[in-house]
Amino acid sequence: MAEKLNLFINGKFVKSNTKNWINVLNPATQEVLCEAPCATDEEIEQAIAFAREAFLSWRETPPPERSRVMMKYQDLLKTHQNEIAEILSEENGKTFEDAKGDVWRGIEVVEQAANITPLLMGETVENVAREIDSYSYIQSLGICLGITPFNFPAMIPLWMFPMAIACGNTFILKPSEQDPMTANKLAELFMQAGAPANLLQVIHGGKEQVDRLIKHPEIRAISFVGSVPVGQYIYKTGTEHLKRVQSFAGAKNHMVVMPDANKNKTIDSLVGSSVGAAGQRCMAISVAVFVGSSKEWINDLKNEMEVVKPGPWDLEESGFGPVISPQAKEKIIGLIERGKGEADCLIDGSLCEVEGYPNGNWIGATLFSKVKTDSEIYKTEIFGPVLLCIEVDTLEEAIKLINKNPFGNGTSIFTASGRSARKFRHEIEVGQVGINVPIPVPLPFFSFTGWKQSFYGDLHAYGKQAVRFYTETKTVTERWFEEDEESSKNLTINLE
Repeated sequence: MAEKLNLFINGKFVKSNTKNWINVLNPATQEVLCEAPCATDEEIEQAIAFAREAFLSWRETPPPERSRVMMKYQDLLKTHQNEIAEILSEENGKTFEDAKGDVWRGIEVVEQAANITPLLMGETVENVAREIDSYSYIQSLGICLGITPFNFPAMIPLWMFPMAIACGNTFILKPSEQDPMTANKLAELFMQAGAPANLLQVIHGGKEQVDRLIKHPEIRAISFVGSVPVGQYIYKTGTEHLKRVQSFAGAKNHMVVMPDANKNKTIDSLVGSSVGAAGQRCMAISVAVFVGSSKEWINDLKNEMEVVKPGPWDLEESGFGPVISPQAKEKIIGLIERGKGEADCLIDGSLCEVEGYPNGNWIGATLFSKVKTDSEIYKTEIFGPVLLCIEVDTLEEAIKLINKNPFGNGTSIFTASGRSARKFRHEIEVGQVGINVPIPVPLPFFSFTGWKQSFYGDLHAYGKQAVRFYTETKTVTERWFEEDEESSKNLTINLE
């Protein structure tokens, strides 16, 4: 019988009294790794009560003391990085190196949480009126809730609870029921870091548990990452119950390929960013827009994609792992079949098999060319190792095409022209822009931005101002705000 996964309540792991359990499967074998509980209403109420009690004292804890907890925590995460990555790989399917990267990106956020104190300072002005002084304080909210997806089971929880707790809040984490073991390990190490009991609670379950949490009057703020329909639901339901909500949703990220780009680097970047993590990341490149004569590179791209093969996480030659579930595989294969009637299928990964793993959720690298923007494979977020190729004559056409897409999470351009790069980043209506960088994800001290249907929340209310950050390395990171868009944008440029 498979092990039953515990909840994390009151600073310790406890067995749930639920009668409803969810099998957690190894996506490469379908082996049942454990059974995750669907927490009972009583258990959720207990977790919230403990979090509320802890908040009353934690908010009074000086910020430097909170930072010391995070300093110890990031040290423990580094020490146990490989152990966490193994748990993550087994339940998620990522290759070991990819899983370590997942953990490391989370560690970077914990490092930022350890340095949060200067950002918690308020403002003062003497004589704002005659003999009147004004003071502004930054205060903690209360209990925060994080609902996280399957594709980054370490990084995304670590985006959330360390920052919230470092700011004096308490936190309830509801990880994906498809790979919940990683979250329990993160909680275990958090307690080892010396965190007071009840700052973090981990509740497992499905939609029923999410609904109870997002509607609960004690929950003050919600963070979510996931698909568009669920993201819209979380945002609407949370705000209807007067919560602060930030909801990161889906994507259809484009890479523009200019004829003057470095051919080998561009093709390598396209392959890695489209099939890495089996395409299961919201920043994956899923559409390549070839401008002018660069369309001649499509055959070279095909040759490179055919080399990359999926496989189990602990096999060094595995290019990427399986998709998360049989249901995800079925959906992706259905879209591939639909695409065969809409475009030219240059590589078909739907019949992929991996020796020794006949039951794995395998999808091989898949490539379509001559894709039209009214096709189903273009309009739908496939979330698999599938790359679509579109051909246009000019950069202006490419920009217009991308701006018409309802998603606005990330995009990039590969070019040797400074003029083309500037035009692209200035006119494109996408939140994160890469110049010769395939996946322009900012570091933790920048905001993670999404536009249009890629984000629902209230974090876009900026006035017209420009704030630029330059490093002295070969990478320049720039962030600016535009009044007409009421949005922030991140730009990463590789000057090599």
